[in-house]
Amino acid sequence: MLPSLASRRRFADLSEQEVLALAISSEEDDSRIYRSYAERLRADYPASAAVFDGMAAEEDRHRQRLIDLHQSRFGDVIPLIRREHVAGFYARRPVWLAKTLSLEAIRGEAQAMEQAAQDFYNRAAARTQDAATRRLLGDLAAAEAGHERHAGALSDTHLPADARTDEDKTAQRKFILTWVQPGLAGLMDGSVSTLAPIFATAFATQDTWTTFLVGTAASVGAGISMGFTEAAHDDGVLSGRGSPWKRGLASGLMTTLGGMGHALPYLIPDFWTATTIAMIVVFVELWAIAWIQNRYMETPFLRAALQVVLGGALVFAAGALIGGG
Repeated sequence: MLPSLASRRRFADLSEQEVLALAISSEEDDSRIYRSYAERLRADYPASAAVFDGMAAEEDRHRQRLIDLHQSRFGDVIPLIRREHVAGFYARRPVWLAKTLSLEAIRGEAQAMEQAAQDFYNRAAARTQDAATRRLLGDLAAAEAGHERHAGALSDTHLPADARTDEDKTAQRKFILTWVQPGLAGLMDGSVSTLAPIFATAFATQDTWTTFLVGTAASVGAGISMGFTEAAHDDGVLSGRGSPWKRGLASGLMTTLGGMGHALPYLIPDFWTATTIAMIVVFVELWAIAWIQNRYMETPFLRAALQVVLGGALVFAAGALIGGG
């Protein structure tokens, strides 16, 4: 359980020994975080995993230097003080979040970790009036800056341009398989499959509120169905498509969004105004789907446009004919 704000120590009230103990515990935490990043990335991004292994080893070496300094100045007993015990001290993300972060997010998080530590020590050193404390905090800030420079050297050693390019392509592929592909399938299903019931109801009743209710029901129902279907039919272990719940969420939300796009205009009371706007929305949706297919799925634009726009036009025509018949 984390301490309440009232029970936290102010950094200004810490002794030099406590500041040193805080630095030691922080280095220990950062080393564990970097090792967790390495394990998270090792299977798919071995070069980046090697970078984080090296950064963890560097944190261990700095921790040992800080312990040696503590022993020489204050003895062997290190006070138990951690980041969460100090008000205003920089925080770290929980380690378990590494399981949900992308490759670029982890790289950015590591950079932010080093920069936050360096900035904190620099600000703390600027506020103190005690020469010894100021020197100690300045040394800690320099150590964090050294970590950042060392991270760059490790990247040059373990992550050359070709390895980084390969890892970026793998990350892009995972993003497409986990988010874009199921989201696109949902958007196509929601946009196209709801055309017939929405426009059939519209032309049959010419009642905008009834049309809106039917469109909302069709969109939400299709979203729930698509979401659960995507999550249930493939656990992603063998296919490499990522978390089934992420895919199900992407598919379900985009299915609902695709249907609601041309259901929402029927909140307008005037039937022909609502129908005209709904048709414009459908036109935009179908061309947007064709663009996404071309951009992320590498489908030739003309073929994507022919498939999506022609299919959507046929479904729309069927709904209009059924409703107007």
